[in-house]
Amino acid sequence: MGSLTLPAYLSGIREQNRRTIAKAITLVESTRQPDRALSQTLLAALAEQAPSDSFRVGISGPPGVGKSTFIEALGLHLLTQGKRVAILAVDPSSQRTGGSILGDKTRMGRLMGNRQVFIRPSPTGKNLGGVARKTRETILILEAAGFDTILVETVGVGQSETVVAGMVDFFTLLHLPNAGDDLQGIKRGIMEVADALVVNKADGPLQEAAHQAARGLKSALQLLGAADPGWQTPVLLTSAQTGLGIAECWQTMQHFFSQMRQSGQLIIKRQQQNKNWMWEMVMDELKDQFIHHPRVHLQLPALSQAVGEGRTTPVTAATILLQAFREKR
Repeated sequence: MGSLTLPAYLSGIREQNRRTIAKAITLVESTRQPDRALSQTLLAALAEQAPSDSFRVGISGPPGVGKSTFIEALGLHLLTQGKRVAILAVDPSSQRTGGSILGDKTRMGRLMGNRQVFIRPSPTGKNLGGVARKTRETILILEAAGFDTILVETVGVGQSETVVAGMVDFFTLLHLPNAGDDLQGIKRGIMEVADALVVNKADGPLQEAAHQAARGLKSALQLLGAADPGWQTPVLLTSAQTGLGIAECWQTMQHFFSQMRQSGQLIIKRQQQNKNWMWEMVMDELKDQFIHHPRVHLQLPALSQAVGEGRTTPVTAATILLQAFREKR
C-alpha cells in the first residue's frame, strides 16, 4: 500500500500534513501483517507524546434525525471559535457487498475543503456500536496532528451504540421531534450513557412537536441516573437547518468538559477507557488467533453446522474447539 517510513509518518503528522494523516489512518485500518506491525510502532510513538487536551464528542441518533446536518452546523460554529475540527463520519456498510451505503462525497459540503477541518469517512464493516474497528487509533492520530475537537458520528441507535460512549468525553444523543410520543422505543441503556439529549429539527411545523418531545424526555430522565458524576443530563432544542440552539449546545459541551477537567473526572474517565481499549485489543487478537488456528479452522464449519441443526450443543462444540486451540500447531 506504499507505506511511509516511521520517521516520515511522525514528522508528517506533527506538521499537520493532511496526506500523511490520511495515509496513517489507512495504515492502522489495514489488516495486513506488515502494516499492523508498523502501525503498532507508530501508535506507541504517538502515545508517548504529551497528553492531548482535545475534546472528544460522540454524536448518535436514529436514521433521519439529521446527524450529518447537525455536525456540519456544529463544525461551522466551531470554526468561528478558532477550533481545528476532525470529523469521523462512520458510514454503515452493506452486509451483502461490504461497501459503504451513504454518499460521503455529498455530506457536510460546507466543511469540505476547509483547511481547519479533516473529515474521514470510514465503513463500520461488521463492527458493533456503529463505529469503525480502528476509531480509537484514528482519534490518537488526529490528536497528535493538533485537532482540538474530535467529532465522532455513529450509525443508528441500538444497544451496542454504548460502545462509542466508551471512547469519547461527551456523548450526544439526537432525537426526532416526535420522540416524546414513543419513549418506549428509546433504549434505556442508550439514554443512560448520554451526556445530553438533543431534539433536532425544532423549527417550522415541527416546533411544537419538538417542545413536546423535550418535555417527555425530561420526564424520562428523572427515572435515570446521570452518565457522569456531578452532571445533570440536559435536554436541548436545535435546528441544524437554521442554526437554532447550536451555539447553546456547544456551550453545554464546553461547560461539561471544563467541569470534568477541574474535578479530575476527565482523567479518571480516560484512564478507564484506556484500560478497556487494552482489553479489547487483547480480545481481538485472541479471537483472531483462535479463528485462524489450523485445527480450529478445520473443525469450525462442521461444528457450527451441527450446532445449528441441533446435533450437538453449543457447550460441547465450544469445548471441542477450545481443546483444539490449546493443542500445539
